[in-house]
Amino acid sequence: MQQIKERPHWAGKITLSVFFILLSILFIIPLYALVLGTFKGGAELFVSGLNLNPAPELLHTRAWRYLFTGVMSNGEYNPHDYFLWYLNSLKVVTLQTVLTLVLSSMVAYGFSKYDFKGKNVMFMCVLLVMMVPLEILMLPMYTQVNAMGLRNSYAGVMLPFLISMSAVFFFRQFLTNVPYELVEAARVDGCTEYGTFFRIIMPVMKPAYASMAVLTGMGAWNALLWPMLVLSDMKKYTIPIGLNTLWSPYGNNYDLMITGSCFAILPLLLIYLLAQRFIVEGMTAGAVKG
Repeated sequence: MQQIKERPHWAGKITLSVFFILLSILFIIPLYALVLGTFKGGAELFVSGLNLNPAPELLHTRAWRYLFTGVMSNGEYNPHDYFLWYLNSLKVVTLQTVLTLVLSSMVAYGFSKYDFKGKNVMFMCVLLVMMVPLEILMLPMYTQVNAMGLRNSYAGVMLPFLISMSAVFFFRQFLTNVPYELVEAARVDGCTEYGTFFRIIMPVMKPAYASMAVLTGMGAWNALLWPMLVLSDMKKYTIPIGLNTLWSPYGNNYDLMITGSCFAILPLLLIYLLAQRFIVEGMTAGAVKG
């Protein structure tokens, strides 16, 4: 009888494992095609596009050599600003992510642990702003940034996104599960309101910070339209804008563009692998009461 009961259990495990293996392969295939494309020439990519055919006779490392050294296939030295763009992206993403997490969590803390007049109306406004596409807001945002003298600066790129409505909503949902007694105990011990937040609330929010850091960092790293609208100096370009300048209708830069895109994935992949445990914990914590 015990063996009969265990069979469906093991059958379900095997079925689930096979399903996730197939799902993983489905997600790995585009990544494999991208990596394979970095070892093909621009002409081949222009004709055949990204495909799964290894074709060993077509593979080479000229695009990678040109990306890292600036030496073209004909031996000429043609310097580019790829690593400057890469460094610019790292600086913008790091600063924007840190500030967004801190400021958005402070707003969410206010919505979660304070009672004030108009609280529900203001939170409803947060939800409404989440529904407005960025493209609709770009013109008034650009007008305001230009009036403040922040055009062609990283401050102009980051300022409109330092408080993210989606992050406020996520942090607020997470904080609803944090007992209010922690705040009261901190106040009894003589903590100021800022001390309570930085010394009591922030350590509790580590899983939520890890989850939102990946999402916020990914959005900032991949941002194209708004930075391209604000920045005009090529030396200040970020990775997406810089790669966009390599686009050519003749296909002569496809190999460099795809190689640069592949290399640009590494920071996000590394962050996700390091914070994977906290991401899962943070995403599930706000869904369970108690």
